Amino acid sequence: MKNLRMKAARVGCDMSQTELAQRVGVTRQTIGMIEAGRFNPSLALCVAICRALGKTLDDLFWEEGEDGA
Repeated sequence: MKNLRMKAARVGCDMSQTELAQRVGVTRQTIGMIEAGRFNPSLALCVAICRALGKTLDDLFWEEGEDGA
């Protein structure tokens, strides 16, 4: 599933994929694959992305219905 919330947050910070990748220590391709839903990042990477974008894990990575409800 595409991560449009992460992309929107990145664009809202006026940050390119390359800039975000440099801030969190991964490649631009990794950021692109996360946004495209083709890569599941580790919890540590999720936290780093959230910090770089000023968002919470819930803001960027929580999908409704994942709690089994």
